[in-house]
Amino acid sequence: MRRPIVWDGAGELRYEIREIVRVAHRIAAAGLPVVYENIGDPVQKGEKVPSWIKDIVVSLTQQDTSYCYTDSQGDYATREFLAATVSARGGARIGPEDIYFFNGLGDAVARIFGYLKREARVIGPSPAYSTLSSAEASHSGYEHLTYRLDPDNNWMPDISDIENKVRYNPSIAGILLINPDNPTGAVYPRETITAMIDIARRYDLFVICDETYANIIYNPDHSVPLSEVIDGVPGMALRSISKEYPWPGGRCGWIEVYNQKRDPEFARYITSILDAKRLEVCSTTLPQMSIPRVFSDPRYADHLRSRNAIYEQRALEATEILSSVPGMKVIKPKGAFYITAVFDEGLLTDTQSLPVKNTETGQYLDTILPSVAPDKRFVYYLLASAGICVVPLSGFCCDLPGFRATLLESDDRLRKETWLKIADSVRRYTGA
Repeated sequence: MRRPIVWDGAGELRYEIREIVRVAHRIAAAGLPVVYENIGDPVQKGEKVPSWIKDIVVSLTQQDTSYCYTDSQGDYATREFLAATVSARGGARIGPEDIYFFNGLGDAVARIFGYLKREARVIGPSPAYSTLSSAEASHSGYEHLTYRLDPDNNWMPDISDIENKVRYNPSIAGILLINPDNPTGAVYPRETITAMIDIARRYDLFVICDETYANIIYNPDHSVPLSEVIDGVPGMALRSISKEYPWPGGRCGWIEVYNQKRDPEFARYITSILDAKRLEVCSTTLPQMSIPRVFSDPRYADHLRSRNAIYEQRALEATEILSSVPGMKVIKPKGAFYITAVFDEGLLTDTQSLPVKNTETGQYLDTILPSVAPDKRFVYYLLASAGICVVPLSGFCCDLPGFRATLLESDDRLRKETWLKIADSVRRYTGA
């Protein structure tokens, strides 16, 4: 080209959760069946969407209005319903004008960071969720700024680490948290979130809380939405029906903005996001219209409770099997539907391997293994040897070696067999 056309942050776009699939497809094409434990799609893993939710969606397709444009911010009746729900919790009080719909939270994240001034940084957790960390790094053109989640403290945020980094880095304008957390499955108690809010208040920052899994918590008493504790600090919560109904293909997410009028700079920033939404016209109408009907249906609470009981049992099963392996730390998740394992420091080397039966696959591994992180090397061998696709923890903007898997497999026999194969593979790989 006559001049450079690639923006400075292009090299920061990384999504290991999907990138590992390219390797898996190559290995599957050579004849080894692959069990995919990388993507958080409950439906793809066999969960059935309740028939009564399908009936609601079907009935909406009979309404001509479900084929129309909505307001740019989203369907007004739905925003009114959600605003009332938030206000009823106590804490922040919002109206329909404080809610913005997007075509999935990936779209929301792109807008949130795309219209943030490049010099304004948002510090987030490590391990990080790739969509958020990549978007923040890409907007700035630098590596994502992170604070530590401590595996020796149930993956809780290191509050002193957050404050030290905020204090000595004036470019930080916001704090990001994910609650319940992806990839660790941690659920933050009230005092942890209020401590982070207090840092934001004292250093004049805003807060972003990804609450995608807010209703997938094994002990509901431990759930603390941002709206309850945000007080007067500017912030936003990210929510979705993707994991809840579940309807990941509906691509329907929204942000709830709190205290946007408390700070003129924050208000102008939020307005710029809405202005960008107007250029798009609106997000998909049908999924939005379903929300008041599904959320207010008396069957919905039982639907959530039964799913959470299933995920908790699977979390216990996976934790018991994987934590029995020497040299690997596994903390039972308390929410979401993922489990993360961390290898002891120094356990992994660049000479370890697992037997690979297919010659073509072995030759392919030889081309991609050089210079990869130690946990990624293990993940590749697990895939090529046992046909199990998980995600290396190094792919989550993290310097701890390990991996993340889902708790979504609906086939009880296959799911337990998968955990046992992973445990056996780790033992053979490390010699433990």
